[in-house]
Amino acid sequence: MNDWITITSGVLTAAINPFGAELSSLADADGRELMTDADPAFWTGRAPLLFPVVGKVAGDVIRVGGREYPMEKHGFARRLPFTVETAEATRAVFALEDSAATRAQYPYAFRLEVAFSLADASLRVDVTIANTGDRPMPASFGFHPAFAWPLPYGQPRDAHRITFADDAPGPVKQLAEGLIAGDRPSPLHGRTLVMNDALFTRDALIWDPVPTQSLTYGAEPGPQLRIDFPDTPQLGIWSKPGARFVCIEPWHGLADPQGHAGEFRDKPGVLTLAAGASKHVGMTVTLLP
Repeated sequence: MNDWITITSGVLTAAINPFGAELSSLADADGRELMTDADPAFWTGRAPLLFPVVGKVAGDVIRVGGREYPMEKHGFARRLPFTVETAEATRAVFALEDSAATRAQYPYAFRLEVAFSLADASLRVDVTIANTGDRPMPASFGFHPAFAWPLPYGQPRDAHRITFADDAPGPVKQLAEGLIAGDRPSPLHGRTLVMNDALFTRDALIWDPVPTQSLTYGAEPGPQLRIDFPDTPQLGIWSKPGARFVCIEPWHGLADPQGHAGEFRDKPGVLTLAAGASKHVGMTVTLLP
């Protein structure tokens, strides 16, 4: 924790761990923690960045040009130290570039830059994925922030709701052993997800595509969080029964479907960057009064 970089707007204070460039604390002006307690009985993650894959890949490998490369669930960025490029009062920037270790898993030249900035009651996270090589680069990216459930404003867990800004008809994807295994009925009531442990007995809820770019999370009366994610076509929501967190995860990518054995570039949700090109992916978390 001594290595965490802290930024503050006076309304919100964020602390980022350079290991994984992971947002590890987000607190209000009174010091009340808005993120997970990282209880090891459930999950020690806080807000890992998912790159170059989102979710699990079949056989724990990706295929590039017919060759197999080992790839763990959610990729390697969350388990590598980032360089601290900027550390100012309200803004911090971190970067990860390819190395011999990353190329043994993902044979591409890249730069992943993550900028955290605070303004009043909003935290912006701006990610730039750059292809620094000389050939097209397939990749996926995802956010995985774990917010406190319940939020620290006196309301019980079962009073919490996630409400989409837009209608979300149709089913959600279901997982089996970490891989996409068909659909299941949507758990939404209109635009609202009524939070309860039973939602997560079969792993995450996955919208592909997600029909909204904004949602609110919390309980009434009391402050809530609004999460805006204009650049990500998929969304996962995940917890574990009894855990004191819920992950609200905007993704550009998702787990392999069962039986997938094709090239990584053909994996569902993958984006492809031309040589020298870059892609911006952003998320904003706002504390609403």
